[in-house]
Amino acid sequence: MSPAEEEKSLPLPERWPRASKFALSACAAAVAELVTFPLDLTKTRLQVQGEAAVHCDGAAAGRVVPYRGMLRTAAGIVQEEGFRKLWQGATPAVYRHIVYSGVRMVVYEHLRDSVLGRAEDESFPLWKAVVGGMSAGAIGQFFASPTDLVKVQMQMEGKRKLEGKPLRFRGVHHAFMKILSEGGIRGLWAGWVPNVQRAALVNMGDLTTYDSVKHFLLLNTPLVDNSVTHSIASGCSGLVAAVLGTPADVVKTRIMNQPRDKQGRGLLYRSSMDCLIQSVQGEGFMSLYKGFIPTWMRMAPWSLVFWLTYEQIRRICGVSSF
Repeated sequence: MSPAEEEKSLPLPERWPRASKFALSACAAAVAELVTFPLDLTKTRLQVQGEAAVHCDGAAAGRVVPYRGMLRTAAGIVQEEGFRKLWQGATPAVYRHIVYSGVRMVVYEHLRDSVLGRAEDESFPLWKAVVGGMSAGAIGQFFASPTDLVKVQMQMEGKRKLEGKPLRFRGVHHAFMKILSEGGIRGLWAGWVPNVQRAALVNMGDLTTYDSVKHFLLLNTPLVDNSVTHSIASGCSGLVAAVLGTPADVVKTRIMNQPRDKQGRGLLYRSSMDCLIQSVQGEGFMSLYKGFIPTWMRMAPWSLVFWLTYEQIRRICGVSSF
């Protein structure tokens, strides 16, 4: 058998390992995103509620929506906008995770196995896991920023309707085209700096924690590489990711949702640091943790669903465990 024929006889994951891992992680992320999306919508609404800069800007000020907690916000969306609106913005969110999760998983494994390298006992030192997780998250989010921008802005359409403001978008395609026409290519990457910062922190919590906890359990406890180990590791990763990522997520959401001029420049915040300072000065430090509970309640099941699905899909397709 010639080398070309021998290569064609190999299973798909062995012929195209990175493409296969990209596809598998994208599938797992799409499942996790659809299951937990209502919590993401609730979190986004909470993060812009009571935004100090909006009340200081006369043009942006509308009817003030009273403060509501997580459950009342979710119930209010169902009562005022309809049950299906809990999934408003889900399409660009799935698009975003196909790009984001696919890229970050492939980049992290490449860094871990080929660039940074494991120790002699097959463990992956924590500092390398931190570098790999933050780098993978930042790269993945940079490529996915346009879809994240559309997702955030579409999630706020129901709130604008209740405030008596005109709707901005008719659908995902219209949202992309409108943002592109108003702000150009740069407009699609509006808010990419806090977006990438958040992704780096979240993946330091998610990828780094999952990989470190999982292999610590395998090397130091009687646990084996099964769903129990994956569940414990994913639970830890969801909590750490929420603690590290919520402040950057609040800043990212506010910058992405702010009104813009014809050049695509924000009217409320000049930069992510300006948004951070205004939020703390106007609303206090804990404003950076607005939406923490739904963030954590979303990240925990998202992480659980994603990692369990991803590990099982890899096993079924003959790809080695993460």
